[in-house]
Amino acid sequence: MEKELTASVVPCSARPLKFDESLCVGCNRCADVCQVDIMIPNPVRGKHPLVIYPGECYYCGSCVMACPNKGAISLEHPLMNQAKFVPVK
Repeated sequence: MEKELTASVVPCSARPLKFDESLCVGCNRCADVCQVDIMIPNPVRGKHPLVIYPGECYYCGSCVMACPNKGAISLEHPLMNQAKFVPVK
């Protein structure tokens, strides 16, 4: 007996990954290297992976580094993790 598995996006205020639809070719390399498996391949061929667990992202950047098309995926840290460094005078 074969079971059909389904997955849906878990609601979360975190939006760690942004995809540029014009650059992403849907190769799913980002999903393959994700250390915490927050992405699954999109059922629509050629589309970017679905981020189903955005709140679990470690912000490691491995997905961005694995992408063959520069700019197709970007990582956006939460505001509280963004620091503005001021040069010491």
